Amino acid sequence: MKISPATLAALALAAGSTNAFAPAAPTRSISSLNAVSKKDTYQITLLPGDGIGPEIMSACKEVLGTLQKKCGFELEMTDALIGGAAIDAKNDPFPDESLEQCRNSDSVLLSCIGGYKWDSNPRELRPETGLLKMRKEMGLFANLRPAKVLPQLIDASTLKKEIVEGVDVMCVRELTGDVYFGTPKGIDVVDGERVGYNNMIYRESEIERIARVAGDVASKRGGKLCSVDKANVLDVSQLWRDVVTDIITKEFSDVELSHMYVDNAAMQLIRWPKQFDTIVTGNIFGDILSDEASMLVGSLGMLPSASIGESGPGVFEPCHGSAPDIAGEDKANPLALILSAAMMLRYDLDRAEEAALLETAVEAVLDEGLRTADIKQEGDGCKLVGCIEMGQAVAAQLEKIEVPVEV
Repeated sequence: MKISPATLAALALAAGSTNAFAPAAPTRSISSLNAVSKKDTYQITLLPGDGIGPEIMSACKEVLGTLQKKCGFELEMTDALIGGAAIDAKNDPFPDESLEQCRNSDSVLLSCIGGYKWDSNPRELRPETGLLKMRKEMGLFANLRPAKVLPQLIDASTLKKEIVEGVDVMCVRELTGDVYFGTPKGIDVVDGERVGYNNMIYRESEIERIARVAGDVASKRGGKLCSVDKANVLDVSQLWRDVVTDIITKEFSDVELSHMYVDNAAMQLIRWPKQFDTIVTGNIFGDILSDEASMLVGSLGMLPSASIGESGPGVFEPCHGSAPDIAGEDKANPLALILSAAMMLRYDLDRAEEAALLETAVEAVLDEGLRTADIKQEGDGCKLVGCIEMGQAVAAQLEKIEVPVEV
């Protein structure tokens, strides 16, 4: 999926839309570039993964099936292996056949990977290694994670209402560089003891491209961009700060750029999150901060994400993990995956109207007072439901929504 300013404007998920999940319209008219043009049939790779992954994928497939029938298009969905499931079946956390299937698809929908079962495996046989391989081989360098507090769920946050009310943060995380991919790395024996080491490294070109993504996103939101680093002690962060400053100053004059050290940013996200609009940061800092920002909403089970590159299909996945402790118990929340599917429809498949229908159905279910355990509060008067019932409820709401024009 090529990244155009119009696409990035949509990914910005700016506040003020009628639909709480939907992005604001671009402020200027620029042709949107999607992975594919709008058509009647799409090839979608599904990666159910591990833990609760298969059950939330099943719920999501039911919802997408209802959407297809309602709107008159087809998603040809084919499963592929990743993570622990791939290790068990193929002794490889992301087999080459899975990679090829993803590359040849119009888009990819991923549930989640990982679990205690594989934690003691050697590095090359851990589920997370498959996820990193997918990102690298598919060129998915930009990860966008929105954290927007919904009125229906404001009491689900562990923070006070006055702190989180109105929070709408987008975290733009660089995804294919930094300490997760830097070399040399390993564990060696030095002077009779083991020494572990990794390399936090960024090329100037890698920083430039993620800065441009963040600049585009920020310019379509509140016009504020905070770049997070550790430039007071890390040389790689000093380069990050210099390059981001150069790109934003020269190419995004309408964006107000600030810088913040990562330790302070972690504290400020809890102290006063409304000061942030768009955050851009490197891979490891973004991994941590985006999860922290997500919890402002009250549950990772509500938050979608998009991982995109300069060309080819994107990968759309919920922000939460595989939750192996509740796997198979019908307790999982499928809404983040369903909302990730909405992002897929909008940004990879050129089906913005259908994406809006999906998001509206999710809002309607929340308005009905249905809650999975992760977003249920004591005394809230809402009904506790499982994964299956929540998926069925979203599908039922889709059936009820009137479509005034052909989509």
